[in-house]
Amino acid sequence: MTTTDTTTDTNKRPATARNRRSRDDSTRERRAGPPADEGDEGANEVRLVGRVTSVPIVVDLPSGDALVSFRISVPRSPGAARTVTTTSQRVDSIPCSAWSAALRRRIAAWRPGDTVEVTGAVCCRFYQAGGATRSRVEVVASSARIIRRSPAA
Repeated sequence: MTTTDTTTDTNKRPATARNRRSRDDSTRERRAGPPADEGDEGANEVRLVGRVTSVPIVVDLPSGDALVSFRISVPRSPGAARTVTTTSQRVDSIPCSAWSAALRRRIAAWRPGDTVEVTGAVCCRFYQAGGATRSRVEVVASSARIIRRSPAA
């Protein structure tokens, strides 16, 4: 399996006016809708708090890179449940990965049922499998921590 990461490095962000905004700016009126073309940058920041659904899997890629793949079950917010009228689903299982060695080691020790917090960015990877090009959308973790350990099995 060969992967091609189509995202930029999520650990390095230039200091923009949006990043430097002080807490006093939070009272200013915020724009609704998509950003204007006046140099306003988009944002790809995700914070998930939920439970680990299964044992994280370490994947060694043919390129020599390694990652850890895992899923987090997060409850849907009440507002989100009302917008999706075709299902009564109350949780979402979000695919996640971690690429840095330190995060891989930390996450590999997680157990199903652990309550965790993951921050990162939504990314789309393309790879070859079975003679076809496939894609995967996932949250690529830039930080992760255990909030509460599940009882030992």
